[in-house]
Amino acid sequence: MSRDADAEAGGGEAPSLRRRTVRTLKWNTIDRVLSQVLYAVTGVVLANLLSKEDFGLVGALLVFQAFGILFVDSGFGSALLRKKEATRRDYSTVFWFNMSVSVAVYVILFLCAPLIADVFQGDRRLIPLSRVMFLSFILNGLGLVQTTRLMKEMNVRQIAVANTVGLVVSGTLGVVLAFRGYGAWALVWQTVTLAAVKTGWLWATGRWWPELRFSRESLASIWRVGLSVFSSSALNTFFLYIYSFVIGAFYSLASLGVYTQADKWSKMGSASISQVLTASFVPLLARFQDDGENFRRHVSKINRFTGLVLFPVMFGIAATGAPLFHTLFGDKWDAAIPLFQILTLRGVFIVLISLYTNYLLALGYARRLFIVELVKDGLIFVAVMATVWFGSVPLLVWGQLAASAVTYVAVLEIVTRATGMRRRRMLLDLAPYAAAALVAAAAALALMAVTQVPVLRLLVMAGSGAVVYIGMVLLIKKDGLKFGGLKKMC
Repeated sequence: MSRDADAEAGGGEAPSLRRRTVRTLKWNTIDRVLSQVLYAVTGVVLANLLSKEDFGLVGALLVFQAFGILFVDSGFGSALLRKKEATRRDYSTVFWFNMSVSVAVYVILFLCAPLIADVFQGDRRLIPLSRVMFLSFILNGLGLVQTTRLMKEMNVRQIAVANTVGLVVSGTLGVVLAFRGYGAWALVWQTVTLAAVKTGWLWATGRWWPELRFSRESLASIWRVGLSVFSSSALNTFFLYIYSFVIGAFYSLASLGVYTQADKWSKMGSASISQVLTASFVPLLARFQDDGENFRRHVSKINRFTGLVLFPVMFGIAATGAPLFHTLFGDKWDAAIPLFQILTLRGVFIVLISLYTNYLLALGYARRLFIVELVKDGLIFVAVMATVWFGSVPLLVWGQLAASAVTYVAVLEIVTRATGMRRRRMLLDLAPYAAAALVAAAAALALMAVTQVPVLRLLVMAGSGAVVYIGMVLLIKKDGLKFGGLKKMC
């Protein structure tokens, strides 16, 4: 159906855009919920079967894995999302660029595997593990343009299906290998299989094939935005994984395993919320980048929707951290509980910072994205330098929380100047939901001693917190955002 026909069938461009936005949000939510459920089930089984050192070995490789994926994408995926009219030539050019980089990155890291082992306690097991795990660079590179194209069209159904199928297949393989005593190899083959299955599904269903040509003009048209996104992402990734690097290189792989578990589980809520907001709302906001009044109106609604979801999820997870870990793992990962709670609270600021930087991306302020990363990463560096000498992993994590809170204040100032939004309005959009979530978390913590049975304690705390939060939100009665009010986003 053509754009005009689509508009006519939907009663105009706005209703059509509304339907696509709601549909995109629906499938992104389904994707993240299913992904996190499957990820959680597999993660619980593996956490009970594998040792802290197994997770530490793979955690050390994740530092390089993150940088490899970053170089493969090079920021061009985000640049294509922002571009109003991406052509087949643009997609093909980015595809061949991504593939060239992915192969080059794999070869470099393959050759550097012994050096990676030397960095992390000289553990030679890392050499074969890394050479297999890093194959995922090439597999992920094959699927990046397919994913970007579907997101650009606000058609994410196949992305959700690909993620679900990939997690089922890779999770099953990982659990089977763990049961058979393969240790860290179970995690490595799980990672490679996930990338292979997801990419294979997208190619089988995507109905897109690259042209056999490379256009310098296409590359140049997205280079500036892509380079800015890459620069900011590179800084972000470096400082995001600097804690894993420091813990693995200077403390022990077992300590890194504990931190990796706390970090992984704390990110399940924040990463899901951030991904849903980015994939659903950046294409929408980009359509209003030349209409300041409408842009600000949508930003305010997105802020309130974010507050409605973000605060109860993150505060609730932090409050129920102890019974949650005891229900899932017994007392095996008790050392990770306080780290998990601190990192979960940090996730609140991470989601908001990510949301605000996406406002800048939608407006095309690529240079300001780099400034945001400089501020954020500079504060993280200060936090690391201030805490690493004490040899305490919990103190390192408290430093992360403090750095993120200060970063949020700085990013709020940058975004309000760029968008024309008032700071007071941005904060008032969030404040009622933050207050309601804090009261709900306090109510949940007050009931912690009701029972000593972990699963019952978890249910009582989560249930009471949910009831209190919903009751308080109904009392707030914020104009323009009700539980069914997302359809008014457009």
